[in-house]
Amino acid sequence: MIEDKNQQRTQLSDLGEFGLIDHLTKNFKINHSSTIKGIGDDAAVLNFKKQVVVTTDLLVEGVHFDLSYMPLKHLGYKSVIVNLSDVYAMNATATQVTISIAVSNRFPLEAIEAIYAGIETAAKIYNIDVIGGDTTSSNKGLLISVTAIGEVDENGVVYRNGAKPNDLLVVSGDIGAAYMGLQVLEREKEVYKVNPNNQPDLEPYTYIIERQLKPEARKDIVKLLSDLDVKPTSMIDISDGLSSEIMHLCTQSKVGCDLYENKLPLDPQVISTCEEFNIDSTTVALNGGEDYELLFTISQDDYPKIKANPNLSVIGFIKEEKEGMHLITRADTKIPIKAQGWKNFND
Repeated sequence: MIEDKNQQRTQLSDLGEFGLIDHLTKNFKINHSSTIKGIGDDAAVLNFKKQVVVTTDLLVEGVHFDLSYMPLKHLGYKSVIVNLSDVYAMNATATQVTISIAVSNRFPLEAIEAIYAGIETAAKIYNIDVIGGDTTSSNKGLLISVTAIGEVDENGVVYRNGAKPNDLLVVSGDIGAAYMGLQVLEREKEVYKVNPNNQPDLEPYTYIIERQLKPEARKDIVKLLSDLDVKPTSMIDISDGLSSEIMHLCTQSKVGCDLYENKLPLDPQVISTCEEFNIDSTTVALNGGEDYELLFTISQDDYPKIKANPNLSVIGFIKEEKEGMHLITRADTKIPIKAQGWKNFND
């Protein structure tokens, strides 16, 4: 959990910028025909026969991750995954990424190698070409910026603004786990500060901790929907919390919705950990964030195609805009949905 202080340390200055890039990128292979030129020139060259999807995320130490419990390899992996999730949320296939990293002089070469090992693992698992990026120095700690590129047929792209009244609201997987994993990690960090000899027992929390430290993007759901011949009417990924993502979909589509509390998919480990922390599991499901599941709407005509699928849960119903956005509780009361999700800009 806490880094080994006796690791080998190679100063980045020993390699120089070009030596560093060559060293870090030597294992990256090109797999996509759309990649004409990857790393090694002034710019990458791509050639797409379809529409191109582009998205960028910036991860900042102390804001988006805490290195006291986030292993560097996991950080490299997660930095790619959070971008791929946005590509899949467009119903597209992710094909390339660029990676830019700014590091302070407290990081040796071995630390950057660990980050790149995670990037390489993500690229292999998700079949992504790493085609470029940059490394530079920072006086503020560690920053990672990833741009992901994907492709999609013109008639296959799905936006946030296509939901219609009477559509069904569907979510992949389960929600709230990443947030509860973060709560456990933050608690153990405080325990460690008081007693550094205390080794935490994280065994009861393996699923939720993995959801926080090593999330997966739902490439499989895009393929599943295609195989089922279901094209969502709107789609978004769940990065900032279910409630705020529902509000994005409804606002963009100019519709309302009813979300059913008793339909929210929660892993048993989330429920038991919420009880332990005395936190309401519905609040966690609505506002937790970082699940990287896909939230989408479908026509009721497509319901028979998905109804028996264990990867998908119908959690709500799209209404007319004037009816507003509401949570229907287990007690059958209507509560307006508000976005309490994770915010970058704290007041």
